[in-house]
Amino acid sequence: MRILTFAKNGQDVVGVRQEDKVIDLSIAAPQLPATLRGLLEEGDAAFDAIKRAVDAAPAKSVVDASTITHGIPLPDPSKIFCLGLNYADHAKEGGNDAPEYPAIFMRGPSSLVAHNQPIIRPLISDTLDYEAELMAVIGKRCRHVSKADALSVVAGYSCFNDGSVREYQRKASQWTMGKNFDATGGFGPEFVTADELPPGCVGLSIRSILNGTVMQDDNTSNMLCDMATTIELLTECVTLEPGDLVAMGTPAGVGYPRTPPVFMRDGAICEIEIEGVGTLSNPVKDAAGA
Repeated sequence: MRILTFAKNGQDVVGVRQEDKVIDLSIAAPQLPATLRGLLEEGDAAFDAIKRAVDAAPAKSVVDASTITHGIPLPDPSKIFCLGLNYADHAKEGGNDAPEYPAIFMRGPSSLVAHNQPIIRPLISDTLDYEAELMAVIGKRCRHVSKADALSVVAGYSCFNDGSVREYQRKASQWTMGKNFDATGGFGPEFVTADELPPGCVGLSIRSILNGTVMQDDNTSNMLCDMATTIELLTECVTLEPGDLVAMGTPAGVGYPRTPPVFMRDGAICEIEIEGVGTLSNPVKDAAGA
């Protein structure tokens, strides 16, 4: 299934996209939780109910997909983990060796922005870079998960643009500030359940396209730390919960090591394409007063 969040009467509701239409679950299944995180917390029973509701959806619940305004698929995660330097060529282009242990950092929810909504270039720096990434969505509360069992806790996947203000990323050894400017991380357009994709999303094309030009072009098979290993390592330390997010790192081709550097500017369009997952598109806009 392809589940998304969209605006309706001033609030976000959840829907299921089927080609060019969206089934509004606030009408087709009003008894279910009104958010993706709530659905994940209820588990398999909720998703079975969604399938039944979609099959029996009344005409009044059907919306033209081209008319909706997307929301962030999961706007309220308790944790967002991100992997850095998870493709060898990307590590190399930045002058780094491939890490023996993944470089893990965190983002906050206020850094996320929905499909078709503007990524905001902050007033304080013009070094806003793009990063095409696969985003995993956790579906089960878990700790100390073995690699063999790790994919069973991943509910699905989405596209992510790990927008990074490079100047601030490099002000200290920790990357937190450069990765957490408000509305810099595009996320969406929808959540795709894991059963629609290869295990761990291995073998998928991943690209970023800036103003019509392909900037990154790689394959998720080239991730140094795969999805199952990542879950195993995270849960050695942390309890993962339904709705937690894990961004799996970006391939080579980002803007800062280019000559001259290429950054996202006001008026640009940045797209992230992942085979089978979808295309995330965001215009870029200067912050007010820039």
